Amino acid sequence: MELWYSEQHTPNVRFSVKVNRTLYTAHSGIQQIDVFDSREFGRFLTLDGLMMLTEKDEFIYHEMIVHVPMAVKQDAKTVLVIGAGDGGTVRELARYPGIERIDMVEIDREVVDVCREFLPGTASGLDDPRLNIFYEDGLRFVRDKVDMYDVILVDSTDPFGPGEGLFTREFYGNCHKALKADGVLVNQHESPYYDYYADSMRRAHIRIREFFPVCKVYQAHIPTYPSGHWLFGFASKVLDPVDSVDTAAWNLLGITTRYYNTDLHKGCFALPTYVYDVLDGGRDGQ
Repeated sequence: MELWYSEQHTPNVRFSVKVNRTLYTAHSGIQQIDVFDSREFGRFLTLDGLMMLTEKDEFIYHEMIVHVPMAVKQDAKTVLVIGAGDGGTVRELARYPGIERIDMVEIDREVVDVCREFLPGTASGLDDPRLNIFYEDGLRFVRDKVDMYDVILVDSTDPFGPGEGLFTREFYGNCHKALKADGVLVNQHESPYYDYYADSMRRAHIRIREFFPVCKVYQAHIPTYPSGHWLFGFASKVLDPVDSVDTAAWNLLGITTRYYNTDLHKGCFALPTYVYDVLDGGRDGQ
């Protein structure tokens, strides 16, 4: 008998992966957690039935959520990561020796434990001595933080269930307050392709733009995410993600990547016309 994992991307579209076996399945009390093994994508993690990462393509997401803001803010000392229980974002941050403190806020301890056991390549950074893990709600955590962080990375699930509060106006306002004067906020911004995801992306973009004078969107191509076309939001009080990047200095760091590079850094902010249209108002609306 063949076993397949299928994710409903829209009422009319499903994404399916042939599974060798189930490695882990349990409800944490917060969400359903499953880890599968597959021939094509290796091991992969799902939460509440939605694909979070696969061993084969997780490097794309994690490199793009980390290295784009870190190339702009290379002097960052303090970083806040919200979500990211799989550890991939922390793994990439840990490659920067100039970072002194990484605070990670994850609502579900069991996600971290499961990823340590079944996805050690992704979770390898979770033992970095600069890391402090807080098992609580990210929306609540950031409320009382003022002028604390150089970079905030919101590596959240989709805007419902445990991740719903991380797409609200209150949350983005508190992130603005928690950032230093030249700080940078990056969040996963959903897909622009299917209507449901595009609506979520547009709402998040509009809300972030209320607080941050610099508000741009950039893209990556992640095969196992809905449509394969995924966006990230970049926001700052003063730093432009293209004009402020010192590509020569970043390249001197000697960080080896498989997806991100400094040519791509500039190019990923050049979006297809339909994405500008979804963002409300075309190119000038970004």
